[in-house]
Amino acid sequence: MASHKSALKRIKQIRKRTLTNRTHTTHLRHEIRRLRQAITAKDKAGAQTLLRSTLALIDHSTHKGVLHANTAARYKSRLTKSFNALA
Repeated sequence: MASHKSALKRIKQIRKRTLTNRTHTTHLRHEIRRLRQAITAKDKAGAQTLLRSTLALIDHSTHKGVLHANTAARYKSRLTKSFNALA
């Protein structure tokens, strides 16, 4: 265990940040899973609604530092590509 005040503070900050990052990541994964299920079920209207919200969530996660920019771009590209294959 850390003995300096600054180290103890860093531990607190890391725990708090880890918790928020885990929450964001879980929420993002659930949204992506829901979108993929809608695409697999060929529900175009539902998938279109989910696509907009999922892409916005991916951008938000990138802005918050939960996702790397290239990872976000890859997710967005693949999800959009699979949605466009429905048409």
